[in-house]
Amino acid sequence: MTDAILERLTRLHPRLIDLGLERIERLLEQLGSPHRKLPPIVHVAGTNGKGSLVAYLRAMSEAAGYRVHVYTSPHLVRFNERIRVAGRLIDDAALDEILTECEEVNAGQPITFFEITTVAAFLAFSRVPADLTILEVGMGGRRDTTNVVDSMLSAITPVGYDHTGFLGDKLEGIALEKAGILKRAVPAVIGHQRDVSLQVIEAEATRLAVPLFRMGREWQVTPTASGFRYESDLQTLDLPAPALVGAHQIDNAATAVACVERLRAAKFAIDNSAVRKGLASVEWPARLQKLTRGPLVEALPPGCELWLDGGHNEDCGIALARMAAEWAKEPAPLPLYLVFGMLTTKDASGFLRPLARHARAARAVPFPEGHSAYTPAEACEKAAEVGLDCLPVNDIGAALEDLLATQPAPMRVLICGSLYLAGAVLARNG
Repeated sequence: MTDAILERLTRLHPRLIDLGLERIERLLEQLGSPHRKLPPIVHVAGTNGKGSLVAYLRAMSEAAGYRVHVYTSPHLVRFNERIRVAGRLIDDAALDEILTECEEVNAGQPITFFEITTVAAFLAFSRVPADLTILEVGMGGRRDTTNVVDSMLSAITPVGYDHTGFLGDKLEGIALEKAGILKRAVPAVIGHQRDVSLQVIEAEATRLAVPLFRMGREWQVTPTASGFRYESDLQTLDLPAPALVGAHQIDNAATAVACVERLRAAKFAIDNSAVRKGLASVEWPARLQKLTRGPLVEALPPGCELWLDGGHNEDCGIALARMAAEWAKEPAPLPLYLVFGMLTTKDASGFLRPLARHARAARAVPFPEGHSAYTPAEACEKAAEVGLDCLPVNDIGAALEDLLATQPAPMRVLICGSLYLAGAVLARNG
């Protein structure tokens, strides 16, 4: 039933994305303003690392015993993944009921899919007691659908180039959109930024009297042999490496620690033992995830590795390339091969360029239906632009079969380029 409701909701507006707050504000008011009845809110924007930051914050807060509502997007396999109510993914019955209520009250008026499903999340959260709400923006910030709330803490992860068709192709403009989640006098934690982005964020913070807690200014992070060191005016912490893989996850984890410091100032009792437990227990699929079971893994010969990542822009390609460089330092490094697919709205060459130096070859696969994506042949053309040998194939299984038939095993295969593709892989791998 859920799928049928969601399919109907996609037909309420001719465009998938139409930035603005008028439609969601209208429906929220009709439903009694549930967004005003939520527990204290942490609002997270940025280009890369938003979902990981949310995952760390949730893990640390729950380790301290708090009940946490969480809203993220997109989902990977099931829509329910977007709405976590007091620590649990919303169940099908509750989701059907909430979506139906929103649909009936909306009464066929124009509203985008993301807007009406965000309303559903707020409605679900407003009806179940919790201690904290963590909201991830869908896109941008200033005109993002989630930007109707009064937050008690803002967080902005690294700003880069993505969604340029909606946010513009200049970092200054993109950063200004992201900084749109800042609220007057509400503290904000700022992750690593390029200088131009930071200047824009700082100017907006000054205008709104926002206290900033910036990586490299008010707090520092330094990788160590066993994890990382976090330093601020309040404390110095030596912490273990997070469960999520990749050097970029050190920055994401440290940003979460900075957020925890701000939450403590707001009387949340999240001690350092909860921080450590959260780092060890955090889960966030398709972010440099090593697949260890399932039919795709079982189809590979012994000694092979299969990895999955949903990153899809230039900064993500750089982060994956850093991981590939670390893999290359292993005593007996496995040759790296890519399997990828990408939306036509993404800079495929920019994403692939950093990885091209590390991968032996690539296979381009078709995209899940319902998305505007490069065909495998077009994707191979993008790979050729950056000097990466690539062949088109019919699907993920065919890509693995072709690599095994033409390249020496064992090997390391990284499936990448899109969260939508990652979701299809997880669904297929069971």
